[in-house]
Order: sequence, then structure tokens, then C-alpha cells
Amino acid sequence: MKPTNDESYAWQKTDAEWRAELDPMQYQVARQAATERPFSGKYWDHTEVGRYNCIGCGTPLFASDAKFDAGCGWPTSTAHPGPRTPRCATSSSTAPHS
Repeated sequence: MKPTNDESYAWQKTDAEWRAELDPMQYQVARQAATERPFSGKYWDHTEVGRYNCIGCGTPLFASDAKFDAGCGWPTSTAHPGPRTPRCATSSSTAPHS
């Protein structure tokens, strides 16, 4: 597992900088692997055309035309817009963005 302060990440932010940049829920989800309550997040029923990006590094996660209602209360998509990239420093995991 790659630590979130690893210098190989293109961006380097302190915990205080992440807290200043993200609202409390964004910080919990992006930095502490929390999960929003289903049917409560800003994007669960968002229908505008566009692309969903990682809040930490901007990596495209999925396009709105690939989004569908899975009944779970979270944004769900059928396709990833491009090659998978390593998870950014918003998480302590080295799994790809998902």
C-alpha cells in the first residue's frame, strides 16, 4: 500500500490542506474511506450531461451517459471513460479508481 504522502503522487497536500479544500463529507469519503448514506449525496440522482471526476485528482471516473439507476442510492455506471489509473492520494488504497 502506497502512503498518501508518497512523493510519487503528482500533487502533495497536507491533511490540513485537504480539510480546507473539501467539505466534511467529501473529506470523510475521499480521505477516510467513508460512504455517503444512500440517496443522500449530491450526485445520486443528478441527470446533467457531463463527466464525473475524482474530487482529489480530477481523474475521469465515468460519463453521465454511462450512469444508470441501480436502485442503490449511489451513482452507478456501466463504463469507465478511459484507462484505469492508480488511485490518487485521496485514499490509502492502491486499487484503481472505481
